[in-house]
Amino acid sequence: MELLNPALEKNLTSVHPDYFIISGFTGIPDMKYYYVFLFFVYIVSVLGNTAVMVIICLDHKLRTPKYIAVFNLAFADLFGSSAMVPKVFDIFQFDHPYIPYNDCFAFMFFSYACLAMEPFNLVALAYDRLIAIIFPLHYQVMVTQRFMLFLIAVFWLFVSSLILIAVVLFSRLSYCKSVVINSYFCDYALVHKLACNDDTLTSFTGHSISVLIVWLPLLFIMSCYSCIGYALSKVAAVKERVKAFKTCTSHLSLVAIYFIPLMFTFAMNAYIHPNARLINMSLTSVFPPMLNPFVYVLQTQEIKESVKKLLKIRK
Repeated sequence: MELLNPALEKNLTSVHPDYFIISGFTGIPDMKYYYVFLFFVYIVSVLGNTAVMVIICLDHKLRTPKYIAVFNLAFADLFGSSAMVPKVFDIFQFDHPYIPYNDCFAFMFFSYACLAMEPFNLVALAYDRLIAIIFPLHYQVMVTQRFMLFLIAVFWLFVSSLILIAVVLFSRLSYCKSVVINSYFCDYALVHKLACNDDTLTSFTGHSISVLIVWLPLLFIMSCYSCIGYALSKVAAVKERVKAFKTCTSHLSLVAIYFIPLMFTFAMNAYIHPNARLINMSLTSVFPPMLNPFVYVLQTQEIKESVKKLLKIRK
C-alpha cells in the first residue's frame, strides 16, 4: 500500500536544476559598448566610494554620527557594485551564462542586500538632519556615534534577514518550467516565474519586502522633510532658513538619485520593451553608487575642507 498518492508525492518533491542560464542582454545589438560603459561606471564607483571612505577615516573631524552613515553608504555602494558588475561582465562579455543553482541564490542575496541598504542609509541620514534642524540643542545627546552605529547594525541585520528569508523560500520551490532567466542577474521576480509549484508564500514575501525596503523608507524620509519644512517655516529670518536647508541639499540629491529612477522603472515596467527595461534596471543599479561620492564631495562643505586639508598635508 502506498503511503502517498502520486499527486501529493509530486508536490512534496523539490526539483532543483543544476544551473540557471542568464540570458538578459542577448539579442541586443552593439551591447559590447554598453559593457564597456558599465565597466567604466564600476571603476568610477569603486574609486569614488573608496576615496570617501578613506577621507572619513583619515580626518578625525569627520568621525561624527552623520559621517558614520555616509561611510556605511559608501561601503554598501562599493560592496553592491562589486557583487553585481564584475559578475555581469563575466556572464555576457566572457560568455559564461551558466550559473550553478546555489551560486544563483548567493548572487541574488548579495545583490539585493546591498541595494536594499541604500534606502536605509538614507533613512539614517534623514533622521540625522531631522534632529539637527528641529532639536539642535539636543543633537549631541540624541544622535551619538554609538546610536548611529547601533542603528546601522540594526538596518544591516534587518535587511539581511529579509533577503535571506526570501532566498530560503526560493530554494524550497521546484523549477521545472525553464532554467532561463531573462535578466542580467538572478532577478527575484523572474526566478519566481520559473517555479512550477504553489508560490503564494514567496509571492507575498516578495511584495512585502518591496514595501519594507523601498516604500516604507521613502515614506519616512518624506515625513522627516515635511517636519523640517514646517519647522523652517516658523523661522523668521530667511537667511537662517536657507542656511539650515543647505545642510540638507546633499541628502536630498541622494534621495532623488536613488528613488526617481526606481519609481520610473516601476511605473513604466508594463509599457516599455523588455530589453529597455533591463537596461533601465541595470542603470538604476549602478548609477547611484557612482554618483553618490560626487554628491558628497561637491556639495558637503566638511568633505571639501577635509580634501583640501589632506591635499595640503600631502604636498
